[in-house]
Amino acid sequence: MLKTQSKYALGEVVRHKKHPFRGVIFDVDAVFSNSEEWYDAIPKDSRPNRDQPFYHLLAENDESYYVAYVSEQNLVLDRSGEPVSHPDIGDLFGAFDGRQYPLHFDLN
Repeated sequence: MLKTQSKYALGEVVRHKKHPFRGVIFDVDAVFSNSEEWYDAIPKDSRPNRDQPFYHLLAENDESYYVAYVSEQNLVLDRSGEPVSHPDIGDLFGAFDGRQYPLHFDLN
């Protein structure tokens, strides 16, 4: 069954369930919308179902900042109350309120 609603919202801070990174959601795809090469690079026993929301994150770990693409099943809310330090956050979002970042613009 195709899920039609995402669990997380733009601006929310989330972390990966299995890998040590967290980030701010800046876009959501209703279903997998990345390349086949990207999907095939995931080990078969770890590949997420394509028919679920996938999130674009301004992500960070202890070593770097980057953009991540993560399935909903692999995310949980980050309840640390700590801001994310990704340098691009200010381009899209306002100040962190302890749980999420408000968008700088209205969506259509």
